[in-house]
Amino acid sequence: MVAECPHTRARAGLLHTAHGTIETPVFMPVGTQGTVKGLTQRDLAEDLAVPILLANTYHLFLRPGHEAIRKMGGLHRFMSWPNAILTDSGGFQVFSLSGLRKITGDGVVFQSHLNGDTHTFTPESTVDVQLAFGSDILMVLDECTGYPVSHEDACQSMRRTVRWAAQANTHFRERMAAIATRHALFPIVQGSMFPDLRRECATALLDLDTDGYAIGGLSVGEPRPLSMEMVEATEAILPRDRPRYAMGVGMPAELPEYVARGVDMMDCVLPSRNARNGYLFTSEGRVIIKHARYKEDQRPLDANCECYTCSTYSRAYLRHLFLSGEILYAMLATRHNVRRYLDIMRGIRHAIISKSYPEYLRTVRSACVDAG
Repeated sequence: MVAECPHTRARAGLLHTAHGTIETPVFMPVGTQGTVKGLTQRDLAEDLAVPILLANTYHLFLRPGHEAIRKMGGLHRFMSWPNAILTDSGGFQVFSLSGLRKITGDGVVFQSHLNGDTHTFTPESTVDVQLAFGSDILMVLDECTGYPVSHEDACQSMRRTVRWAAQANTHFRERMAAIATRHALFPIVQGSMFPDLRRECATALLDLDTDGYAIGGLSVGEPRPLSMEMVEATEAILPRDRPRYAMGVGMPAELPEYVARGVDMMDCVLPSRNARNGYLFTSEGRVIIKHARYKEDQRPLDANCECYTCSTYSRAYLRHLFLSGEILYAMLATRHNVRRYLDIMRGIRHAIISKSYPEYLRTVRSACVDAG
């Protein structure tokens, strides 16, 4: 641990992986198919200095396949990425398939959304797939319930997740005994929006003594305050000397809130997806670039941002590209949005280390109130 805030649960640390040391808190851009849409690996690694990306096990398993990626030297070499990679287990995507999957005691049987072929994910097989990728951080197979869900169903799902995590961890340790490369496995705390289930799940997962822990099911349609409450219910149980990863969050103003609750790692598709849809995040609030007010606006998108987009192009030009459907728009907008998220995380870390995090948090909350 580098520094901790005595007034919140926020902390700044270092996460060591085989592909570099990562300063936390950290935001991980989402490269679902082994690519962040609109950006090259050089953009990400060199221009934006992204230390870790997230890739999706479900999608890469289906295409091009984990064995193909293994034969080509692993995901790092396949996608020419020099830094760390975290892969999710594919559980969220599989459970989103609804009528195309069936849960069993051993795992999940599902049909590919690409061609209808039938596949099976088990706790053990998803570890094997992610090791074939060469992922620095692997996630266990979990069951992610939707919202709302009954306490009974959430409990059954949570306990299945705990059993699967134990199976995955045992298999992972067996595999690692014969593998020279360094990898880490994170189990996932589930329990829907029920604090008692979250606490039960977190307590049970402590017995696995893993390198880190994730908090899942935070972006399944629930009211945002409930998501924060579930982190609070979980975090106090998880060991302070291990990284905590809140999966699938969040909006810019939410990032410091999660950090204040003890979260070290986050990912979200919002920076890239919203960019492509014309929704841009700036230090002064959102910009919906299609609005007519920007037609002749010669100002940079964000005067406080030093990214290539903001230092080179005007809001008027970005609006023109967006309305024209030009590919360049998506590239420039995504570069800025990702940079905005990274700048927020750097500001958070600086505030923790400089012992000014409470003031930082008050400023963020005040800005949110003013914007509202």
